[in-house]
Amino acid sequence: MMHTSASMVTGIVFAPLGLVLVFTAAITPQWREGQARLGMAGGKGHWMGVRSGSVESLLLLRSDGLWESCLQVEHSELKQCWPVAGPYRRDPRVRLAQGLILTSLFLCGTGIVLACIGVRCWTDIPLRGVAATGGLLVVMAGLLSLTALGVYTHNLARLGMEDPSKGIGNPRFPHLSLHPAGSLYFGWLGSCLQMLGGTALLFSFKRPRYPTCPSCPKLPVCPACRSCPKITNQPDSDAYEVTC
Repeated sequence: MMHTSASMVTGIVFAPLGLVLVFTAAITPQWREGQARLGMAGGKGHWMGVRSGSVESLLLLRSDGLWESCLQVEHSELKQCWPVAGPYRRDPRVRLAQGLILTSLFLCGTGIVLACIGVRCWTDIPLRGVAATGGLLVVMAGLLSLTALGVYTHNLARLGMEDPSKGIGNPRFPHLSLHPAGSLYFGWLGSCLQMLGGTALLFSFKRPRYPTCPSCPKLPVCPACRSCPKITNQPDSDAYEVTC
């Protein structure tokens, strides 16, 4: 009967969940959001298919991620997304966050594979050293993603801003009040789960202690049947077989 410690089960559950959340945060464009009201001049023009004569102003919703930016008109289906470009893409802090997140995803995936091999659900005895090594990689992945999120959050309002008075790096747009968005929260939660799962796997280095048999203190009690093992002497061999 297989004996899998609670720390292994915790790590093998939380680490993949953290990976999914960090990956979701990485591919979605809601790391920061801002909105601004664009005044409409005149009543005969059109802007993105909306008649300017029907409203006095439009509320623009802008969102940025690590690899994609989006612009949407509130209360409408008009939305346009494009790969990050311009000063925002060239900002060294954005590039640093991109590199850290990609490295974190790679390390976490590798750590999960090692943890699965170490747990060895198809055998009785897990490979504790392999599982703990996977946990170490998952912890490192969590630290890298937390660093990326911290750098981005700390500089959120200044990323891609050549001149803060010009809004989002484009003088045609009014100033946007930027704030953290949903993808950041997914990233924070996923990173914490990675740290928790990796730390749990690190406890795999510690071997569990089994109670000893009262009649033979040097021999542990079988964890499956909780009884003292019997020692049978094989007549044709000098070796001893220990069974439950």
